[in-house]
Amino acid sequence: MTMNNQGRPTRAGDVMTTQTETFTGNKALQIEEALIFETGDFDGTGVDLPEPEGKADRLGGLKRESRIGLPGLSEPETMRHYVRLSQKNYAIDMGPFPLGSCTMKHNPRLNEKLARLPGFADLHPLAPQSAVQGALELIDELAFWLKELTGMPAVAMSPKAGAHGELCGMMAIKAALEARGEIATRIRVLAPESAHGTNPATAVQCGFKVENIPADKTGRVDLAALKEKLGDDVAAIMVTNPNTCGLFERDIRAIADAVHEAGGYFYCDGANFNAIAAKVRPGDLGVDAMHINLHKTFSTPHGGGGPGSGPTVLSEALAPFAPAPFVVRDNGTYHLIESRRAAKAEGEAAASIGRLTAFHGQMGMFVRALAYMLSHGKDGVRQAAEDAVLNANYVLARLKAEMTPAFDGYCMHEALFDDRFLKDTGVETVDFAKAMIDEGYHPMTMYFPLVVHGAMLIEPTESESKGELDQFCDALLSLAKRARAGEADHFRAAPVHAPRRRLDETAAARKPVLRWTPPAAQ
Repeated sequence: MTMNNQGRPTRAGDVMTTQTETFTGNKALQIEEALIFETGDFDGTGVDLPEPEGKADRLGGLKRESRIGLPGLSEPETMRHYVRLSQKNYAIDMGPFPLGSCTMKHNPRLNEKLARLPGFADLHPLAPQSAVQGALELIDELAFWLKELTGMPAVAMSPKAGAHGELCGMMAIKAALEARGEIATRIRVLAPESAHGTNPATAVQCGFKVENIPADKTGRVDLAALKEKLGDDVAAIMVTNPNTCGLFERDIRAIADAVHEAGGYFYCDGANFNAIAAKVRPGDLGVDAMHINLHKTFSTPHGGGGPGSGPTVLSEALAPFAPAPFVVRDNGTYHLIESRRAAKAEGEAAASIGRLTAFHGQMGMFVRALAYMLSHGKDGVRQAAEDAVLNANYVLARLKAEMTPAFDGYCMHEALFDDRFLKDTGVETVDFAKAMIDEGYHPMTMYFPLVVHGAMLIEPTESESKGELDQFCDALLSLAKRARAGEADHFRAAPVHAPRRRLDETAAARKPVLRWTPPAAQ
């Protein structure tokens, strides 16, 4: 019997892993869980409350006349339902989460504790500024360190996520072109083929036309092809650095100089800033605008719908167009400049594009990010970036004996493989991913970036130990060998150990069932 070093059988045909049916549907500690609609009681609730007597309702005639249509559960039933559901989820607190381009890493509990302090967790966005001086000071200090890390003179704190930060940067570029009287003529935005999908979408949202730039054979922007596309109608270029192939753009300074010489601006997608934080300052590379995913680089919750935050740093050329609100300090007191008119009167961001969002940003993310920075220090932030790159290159070095790297040479924070090693095996990239689930791992990012056929993008992050990485690599090496050994049936059947077997994903995407309906009466 083939077993991993935790003693759990991993081969689908082993005696101990055959699927034995049980009366309950439970399998030892893996408890079967029905939908809450199937277990709850529609005629009652989990709490018995007497009808109020002698009191008129204060609902102004809006009292509900019909049933709400939700099942009632007792407190123990409710707790068990959601705990059982949580046990069916993979999580960063269970094991490595190798999604490339996502940076799923450990969230220090210190940061979580600080974000839950009453003075931060209970803030209301409409509280008077005199009552939230500490929060405004925190925002101002975080803004200072973001500018220090990027070498940029201004930062907009209010964008709520990466794509929102992109929108902020491109709106500032559009405003700058309008101020130059060139908004009608500079209509093209250049974007590499490997760009994040939000890049071209954001440019189109701002009214620009997008043109792709091909990659060279090393997976980086083809500088010659870029220069051929430059002209006096180019508004900007949008480049991710490190890029979505996990590679540093070696010609980044030449790219910036060429775009600036043509009169355009340089937007840098900062989604992968975690690979270069405290190592490289984007401002020194010629960047005019860049968003920073606080929820990736500075270890705040990412994935599963956790709140994002995308502060956007701006160059001297774009700083006058920064959005409101922003914090200023006057004689020891912090104030929010909340409108375009107030910004003009203040003299800072005098040509502000105005508000991007109703309030001031994601306070919980701000607290977590500053806690991360202060607890790590400059050397710690640098080491985190170095360890992320080290771990990715370790994974690349270990796996390339059986899997096929998409490009030659070292990578940055993520290792990219293609599906050449699966050729003629009958195993597809998606089959390989499903088999990883049986090994206890969430699959890496599949089929992205699109410029690589059958892409498998692995980002181990800096928070994984060598032991964890070795076990992960051993599992993938074993799967690669089994694929080439002719075990295609095993891969096509996977996952066999998950709470649910493989779905018909095409049918599920085309005919999703979004509403529960009670079964027909027998």
